[in-house]
Amino acid sequence: MIYVAVYFTFRVISLITGTDEAVIIECLMKYNTEQRIKIAETFKQAYGQDLIEELKGELGGDFEDVCVAMLTPPRLLDVKELNKSISGAGTDESTLVEIMCSRSNEEIQEIKELYEKEYECSLEDALMGDTGGYFGRLMRALVQGGRDTDDVDYTRVEEDAQKIFDAGAAQLGTEEAEINSILCVRSFDHLIDVFAKYEELSEGTSLEDAIKSETSSDLQDGFLSIIQCARNKQKYFAMRLNKAMKGFGTDDSDLIRLIVSRSEIDLGDIKDEFQQLYEKPLEEAVESECGGDYKRMLLALVQGNH
Repeated sequence: MIYVAVYFTFRVISLITGTDEAVIIECLMKYNTEQRIKIAETFKQAYGQDLIEELKGELGGDFEDVCVAMLTPPRLLDVKELNKSISGAGTDESTLVEIMCSRSNEEIQEIKELYEKEYECSLEDALMGDTGGYFGRLMRALVQGGRDTDDVDYTRVEEDAQKIFDAGAAQLGTEEAEINSILCVRSFDHLIDVFAKYEELSEGTSLEDAIKSETSSDLQDGFLSIIQCARNKQKYFAMRLNKAMKGFGTDDSDLIRLIVSRSEIDLGDIKDEFQQLYEKPLEEAVESECGGDYKRMLLALVQGNH
């Protein structure tokens, strides 16, 4: 491994005075995430320089951003994306929702530890300082990383479905706190059975449709994201990718995060879901929305060429 890392660092060093983006793509795609992180560590040990900072000095734009993301440990990438979402004017609620709704208990605990180390502030305090109302309560519940991992309790399934029904469709207005307590704590397997039972109680109305009619804005997006992740996480990410490329302009920050973070986990399955939903390959969508070296790097990731 060390020999591989040293080989890579010499390749990069040779580019510093005249950047060859094609070589950077080749080198980054030659290795997986764990190897790339080791390479960055070895680079610093060998040359006393930060590889990411060196690349930032030579690159720019979206190509720089995707290269930096590929050299960043996955949970640290989550941390930086969360901080970016709540920094400055306005809040990027959709990114908060995506990360907090889709990560496992273990991943959320690691994110919390890294966030405090990186920014000297707890993630919970940071989120509470930038969100409020029922959406803030949703974020606070999710940041606990306390989703059940037990087997499905079918007695509790019926109780939970009834509670959600009573909190929403059975009354004027919705008791969001009741829904929040179930969606943020129960296991995804348990929730799938709750959704089915809810549909029985509501005489054919899905929980998604009920939430769309009873809630709005960021809270609605958060509830729906949890439901979508429980039903089919890969389909959820396919929909997020389409949203990043849909309409006028491309949300490159979302596109980079989604492709890089899922590239060695389930991107192949996400591609299948994307094809089924939108009747075109993910590669074709990226090809039409991106350009230059940035496009070539994303396509290499999507095609799994490492």
